[in-house]
Amino acid sequence: MDVQLYDEEWDDFKLYCLEGVDDVEEESSSTLLDFLQHLAIEKNITNVYQTCDSFEGFESSISNLLFHDKNFRDYKILYFIFKGPNDSIEIDGYYYSLEEIAELFQGRLTDKIIHFANTKCLDLQEETFQYFLDVTGAKAVSGYVKNAPILSTLLDQHYFEMAKRYDDEVEIVEALFEKHSNLCLSLGFRLYY
Repeated sequence: MDVQLYDEEWDDFKLYCLEGVDDVEEESSSTLLDFLQHLAIEKNITNVYQTCDSFEGFESSISNLLFHDKNFRDYKILYFIFKGPNDSIEIDGYYYSLEEIAELFQGRLTDKIIHFANTKCLDLQEETFQYFLDVTGAKAVSGYVKNAPILSTLLDQHYFEMAKRYDDEVEIVEALFEKHSNLCLSLGFRLYY
């Protein structure tokens, strides 16, 4: 599934969302679609949504993003909704390390933030996140150390708004904690840069 929500006024800030699902052929009733539509209409955050159900689908989505999407340089955040413990993501019942994922990007994520929803616990050792940043070229990787019973979209929305407003990742986090510290603490928000 590929859905693009577009608003010309905010052409310079785009969000790319990739969600791991059980079967891409099944009609999705993902709550993310409503959330992404809300971001586009109410918050003027243009976004693209795709799903994958296999590592091949993941690789294909990333390849299309990197080599065929003419708007690639405008995506400021790559928003991943996958399950998995600390330094890996689960796709189709298999676990892939962040090191393996980093290899797919090979220095092509300059000035981008990779953000994981709280479906995945992101509690990284310095060696892991530093390798990820060095190999991908990303300026930061973020997510949550606590899996909550509800998806992290409420805090994600505020995070994306701050990322639209500020270029510096430290300013983004400071503003986020200033306005939403209870939510940040309860979900265990982390930003590695």
